[in-house]
Amino acid sequence: MRKMTIGILKITLYAPWVHSLKEKRMEVRKITQRTENKFHISIAETDHQDLHQKIGIGIVFIAGDGRMADSVMDHVLSFISGITEAEIIDVERQTEVW
Repeated sequence: MRKMTIGILKITLYAPWVHSLKEKRMEVRKITQRTENKFHISIAETDHQDLHQKIGIGIVFIAGDGRMADSVMDHVLSFISGITEAEIIDVERQTEVW
């Protein structure tokens, strides 16, 4: 059986203009929906749900190999930085061969 690579990406963003959880949820929805539609990946808010200006997003996807997984992660990061004014302040990347 051929092995596959699981890509895991954890992104933390800082949105200084957000002053309520309602504003934050709107920004999170924009980021997650657009990214999921573009890349067909699993994406969700995973951290900092009760903080107004910090956004924690988790992303998981399956790729054919490690090189493809790295490429998808690079493209996802570039895409997210282009659709939001929030600053990416931390990125954790991981690939697992399964």
